[in-house]
Amino acid sequence: MLFPQPVHSDQPFTYMALGPITPGADIPDVRGLYAGPDLNGLEQTPAWTSTHSPLLLEHAQNTYLHPGLTGHRIAQGSEGIQAGRSWSPRFLVESQPEQTADSLTIKARDEDAQLGLETRVEAMAGGSLRIRHTLRNLGADPFLLEGLEVRLPLDDQQTQILDFAGRHERERSPQRHDLADGAWVREFRWGRTGFEGPVVMVGTPGFDFHHGRVLCVQPAWSGNTVLRVDRNSATPAGVSAGELLLPGEVVLDQGQEYSTPWIVATASDYGMDPIMNSLHAWERTLPEHPREQPVILNVWEAITFNHDFNTLRDLADRAARIGVERLVLDDGWFHLRRDDKAGLGDWWVDPAVWPQGLEPLVDYVHKLGMQFGLWFEPEMINPDSDAFRDHPEWVMRASSRNPELQRNQLVLDLTNPQAFNHVLEAMTKVLESCQIDYVKWDHNRDLLEAGSQAHGGAPAIHEQTLAYYHLLDDLRARFPKVEWESCASGGGRIDLGVIEKIRRFWNSDMTDALSRQLIQRWTEQTVAPEYIGAHISQPSSQQTGRTYSLDFRAATAVFGSMGIEWDIRQASEEDLERLKEWIAWYKANRGFLHSGRAVRLDLADPSVLAHGVVAPDRSRAILAHVQLDESLHNRGVYLRIPGLDPKARYRLAWTGPAKPRASLEHLDPTGPLGTAEVTGTYLERVGIRIPRCQPETIRLIDLVRV
Repeated sequence: MLFPQPVHSDQPFTYMALGPITPGADIPDVRGLYAGPDLNGLEQTPAWTSTHSPLLLEHAQNTYLHPGLTGHRIAQGSEGIQAGRSWSPRFLVESQPEQTADSLTIKARDEDAQLGLETRVEAMAGGSLRIRHTLRNLGADPFLLEGLEVRLPLDDQQTQILDFAGRHERERSPQRHDLADGAWVREFRWGRTGFEGPVVMVGTPGFDFHHGRVLCVQPAWSGNTVLRVDRNSATPAGVSAGELLLPGEVVLDQGQEYSTPWIVATASDYGMDPIMNSLHAWERTLPEHPREQPVILNVWEAITFNHDFNTLRDLADRAARIGVERLVLDDGWFHLRRDDKAGLGDWWVDPAVWPQGLEPLVDYVHKLGMQFGLWFEPEMINPDSDAFRDHPEWVMRASSRNPELQRNQLVLDLTNPQAFNHVLEAMTKVLESCQIDYVKWDHNRDLLEAGSQAHGGAPAIHEQTLAYYHLLDDLRARFPKVEWESCASGGGRIDLGVIEKIRRFWNSDMTDALSRQLIQRWTEQTVAPEYIGAHISQPSSQQTGRTYSLDFRAATAVFGSMGIEWDIRQASEEDLERLKEWIAWYKANRGFLHSGRAVRLDLADPSVLAHGVVAPDRSRAILAHVQLDESLHNRGVYLRIPGLDPKARYRLAWTGPAKPRASLEHLDPTGPLGTAEVTGTYLERVGIRIPRCQPETIRLIDLVRV
């Protein structure tokens, strides 16, 4: 893994080489990543290792790519301000690296530049690494930091880049590029994570879910970030990642330091699925990991801003009858909030709508045996609000003018202690007023011209991100029983930083099941399925107008954190009974679905998707065959399932409330292979043939070891 060089004056401070994660059910422990002598002295021989490459790219080391540290010292001399000092450091190791069973810390400094650098590498449960640099100013004059990035090496055959495009209601759409000399750079300047998700995978050409040598890199940070893949005629390719700093965001006085976000790196010799499984394994060790996600009814698409106790009581009655476990009251409950033009910042219950407060509804929901959740958007403020009228200086802006409105709102400057305390105490009062079990925390606009008026309009996205974490942590400490969801216009804040603080992501405002198949498929690359909110929409999607069967909508939702986004008062009794069946099936299987190894199949037919979960002991699997559209042929597809016990025999059966209709889909009603029992080797190499099926249909298959 890491090869610290001897302490010599002519040596840079550290080098590294990265080994692979093995595929299948046997996810290695952290030592599986180590190439060469590992931290315990055991010899490891991975299938590939990169050439030695510095974790911090330095111009002084005869490299002409973007340096890992950019910045300069500002001095006040006899001739005025002198800038551009200490701009090209050359760090040398101070002492022997400090190491434990799962970490390595290397300390270095440049005496001329008067800068110290500490690099820490930690092995994560599941086999990934996380790396961060910490820069310390040792000099008397301020150091203006412009950027600090961790660099990871690529081997010479890793020449294809996969990252994500994205927008509201179409998050994380994969796109590929060929690596060439020069720099490929992605900057995420939204002020929040963004719909693309700051993650890049670089691998051998054509890598897919189960084939190819792949390196995945992503910053664990909820603010601005940067990713770059570069090489030139003299320097091999590598991936760099860090926080994207705006002008003047980080100025270090003597003794002050700045740490990059954790940069998470995962390597695989067998495609993208082992990377996914490694990250899921780590996420399942987090203290906030959701052990069992309840079934949610979120009322937004049912009532929008039209809050009425009797309507909500009717929804709650129907929800409890079909097995819903948590009802969430979305936007519209607080002061002035009759539409999206007013009220943000005024976090108190509007007596015009709720004359007795929220207690009657909360108590009613609890008496039905359900939990109660409530929506907030703490980082935002409407110009039409008491908070804005009283404190216009609380708005984030770069000058005397306000930024352009988005969704009729501006950003509240949480770096201002008064604004921070206003939100903290207002939310505390609401959460103390009745038993709130769950908070949906939204963030519905980007941070445009996000300066702090408390600092003359200077950029403040770095500090705003830290303030968001601080606010969330303070509320978590005050209300340890409340569960928190991260939502940002849907999937705009899904990252490996905030995941340590929350139990659920709202994956997308798109609830159309066909669109959700792809959104969920690629979000799962870095986020375990139990975190991914997946709701059953009304029959005709509010976003697209497309109409699907209830079975297609439900079978799309059950692999994630299942919920309902539908005015179930409009549902027929037949639909309610069907919903009840799907909820019961989810409850019976969620423990398995949310603890096993996720798997995505590589298929020849682009009209078909297949995905599922394999038990850690390989005794069982549940797979979904999803016919998205009409196939171009009648050959069907073969589902070849990796990671099963090769010698064991398996019996296959259809599962779920929706059983295939043989007359339409030409399938054996007893199971994909009838009554035959086959080995794990057969299922991986030969597979299950599923004929062409009707578009927008899903078949669930249960595989059990006999």
